[in-house]
Amino acid sequence: MTSTPERLQAPEGKSRLIRHFEKSSIEKHNDAWTDLWDTDNSDMWDRGKPSPALIDLLEQREDILGPIAADGRRKTVLGCGKGYDVVMLALHGFDVVGLEISQKGVSAAEEYAATELKMPEEHNFGGSWTSKHERGSVSFIKGDFFKSDSADGKKFDVIYDYTFLCALHPTMRSQWASRMADLLIPGGLLVCLEFPLFKDPDHPGPPWPLQGVHWNLLAEGGDGIMYPPTSDQKGDLGRVNFERKWYIKPERSYESGQGADMLSVYARK
Repeated sequence: MTSTPERLQAPEGKSRLIRHFEKSSIEKHNDAWTDLWDTDNSDMWDRGKPSPALIDLLEQREDILGPIAADGRRKTVLGCGKGYDVVMLALHGFDVVGLEISQKGVSAAEEYAATELKMPEEHNFGGSWTSKHERGSVSFIKGDFFKSDSADGKKFDVIYDYTFLCALHPTMRSQWASRMADLLIPGGLLVCLEFPLFKDPDHPGPPWPLQGVHWNLLAEGGDGIMYPPTSDQKGDLGRVNFERKWYIKPERSYESGQGADMLSVYARK
């Protein structure tokens, strides 16, 4: 078992989420998330609606994330959680796959999608919405993101990450970056709503502080562990698989990150 560095020991006033993960080893990290689903504790991270920042990026910057690929086919996107962003992306013209480790999570997402696609709520759309794109498809897969067969062998044009990286123990970050590279087609885009950027880097998670982590992992090829001592922060430059194309301050985001969140868009080399 990998020990938690002293700098990341929990401060006073631990959250329910931190207390839950303190009871679990890093090797059982995925099981700990599944347990939260199975015990109806998803309210610890559930936002109840799709990302306002992602909606605005889709509607206002189609030059970045247009749903139609250069060859005329519909772009495929990977995401999940309770399915809020999966459904919203499909309503904006993408074919979307939701990958979730918990069967209960998959069932919750399927139930939400079945209801929401029939009668979409207003929170799926922003002020720049136009219905010029045909609705895309939605499907869900139960699987472990870190296993090579988890996505049924699919490759994706776009992957969206909001609260996945910040949910992982820091020692798992380099695996996250490698797997993202495996799942994206060359030229595919990894879209990250970077959160939390305001949290004291001395404090533990989840959610773990991510100030500078995406850049270190994806642009520098580092390990994403931003506390000393650590290995060479530039890591093995031979495994730098991404180039940051856009770095955007969203006008809207969830209340928990409003004014602090950033949207980064990385292209798979």
